[in-house]
Amino acid sequence: MMRALYSGVSGLRVHQTKMDVIGNNIANVNTIGFKSSSVTFSDILYQTTSAATGPNAVTGAAGMNAMQIGLGANVASITTKITDTGGTQRTDGWSDLMIEGDTFFIVKSNNANYFTKAGSFNVDANGNLCTPSGALVMGWQVSEDDLSVCKPDTVSPLRVMSADKLFAEPEATKNTHLSGNIDKNDTLLAPDAEGRLANVQFYDNLGNLFTAAFRIRRPADGDEEGGTTNNYSVSLANVYDEKGNSVFVNKETDEEGNVQYSQSSITFNINGTDIQPEVNEETGEITIEDDGGIILSFNSESGRFVSVTGGDGDEENNTSITFQMVQEGGPYVPVNLDFSALTMFSQSGTTTLEGIRGSKDNVAIGAGKPVGNMSGLSIDKAGKIYGTYDNGDQLLLGQIAVAKFANPAGLEAIGNNMYAVTQNSGSFDGIGKDITATGGKFTPGVLEMSNVDLANEFTEMITTQRGFQANSRIITTSDTLLEELINLKR
Repeated sequence: MMRALYSGVSGLRVHQTKMDVIGNNIANVNTIGFKSSSVTFSDILYQTTSAATGPNAVTGAAGMNAMQIGLGANVASITTKITDTGGTQRTDGWSDLMIEGDTFFIVKSNNANYFTKAGSFNVDANGNLCTPSGALVMGWQVSEDDLSVCKPDTVSPLRVMSADKLFAEPEATKNTHLSGNIDKNDTLLAPDAEGRLANVQFYDNLGNLFTAAFRIRRPADGDEEGGTTNNYSVSLANVYDEKGNSVFVNKETDEEGNVQYSQSSITFNINGTDIQPEVNEETGEITIEDDGGIILSFNSESGRFVSVTGGDGDEENNTSITFQMVQEGGPYVPVNLDFSALTMFSQSGTTTLEGIRGSKDNVAIGAGKPVGNMSGLSIDKAGKIYGTYDNGDQLLLGQIAVAKFANPAGLEAIGNNMYAVTQNSGSFDGIGKDITATGGKFTPGVLEMSNVDLANEFTEMITTQRGFQANSRIITTSDTLLEELINLKR
């Protein structure tokens, strides 16, 4: 009877443990990345009252099985269903990720690496990608030799919004071209007229934007080569900064409020020919001598562009010129200006000219760009983090690495959705893996929900309750038997 009492007690204990596990599962039904656990029981400690005997041919006695009385139940295991994937919760957050596969995010807390399935990340005040509990998300940094790839190395915190990553470097313009049509009937193209202006924008090495205004009209001389309506001269009218001020003029205001103008140290060069603008110190107006040195030639029969000649770079069948702002120590580079897209068709006396940054065949080549300010972040399926900038750049900032274990169920849960390595889980090499190399991928903008199955948990709760009740009946019944035994004395 005493054995039955203690068997009932052990039954109560194991069913209480199972109920604790079920309660924890249900409590975390909405915890992202949570992995449910299950409990299994085993019997323990048998008391053998009669050992087994074999058949005896001499006496003719048959064999007998052992007679054993069990002494209760024990918890055999509490297993985490760590490889069962939970449902998908859409968030559309750029830093929310779901792992498809049996790998884990690597995070660092208190100078130790831990692992998690919860991909709800944000950025802290130092620009580090981190978990809501403050653990740093670990990964690989961009290679110094190739900025388009990340170097697999010892994992380190991913600082995606550090000061040096909040902007993209500018790029100087190297190629420009003119498009449009020059109509020979346009009266503004006459040698004594003001001409048509073609504005060409370009960036210097620091990302400053300038506009070079070129004047196009028929040459003033009347010789056979320059006086025809198939040839047009190109000369510099002015160069303006982003505020619309001429770069050739310095403007100063004295203590009395009088404005004074002077010539700046910037000059201009076209095809090797230096241009020195003259500045009127009273009005600030500039004068640039138009020597007609650059000549555009068109085919009189087809109206198509033929060539541009003039300057030190005079060559037959040339389609472009090179111009450059010049200043000692200035951030200026030579810019190629292509005229081959121009035509000379009749358009009712109207000339249309447009300056475009970039090559005629591909405007993305040599167009230049200003300094870019970060306008957004994104993560692709391989875990690569990209910064998007308002100048059109997209730069790689780092890559999230993952860890893979031989026995992921052997990891130890330490809270905050994190797991630690144990002797039975397998080790972490400190480097991690590219998730695509493991056959998995990241799904951006969604989170992995808990894998708790409420229907199963409620069913387990019912059977656990009944098991607990049955074991309590063992105790009450045994107690009744003991009471009857004590009453024998009466």
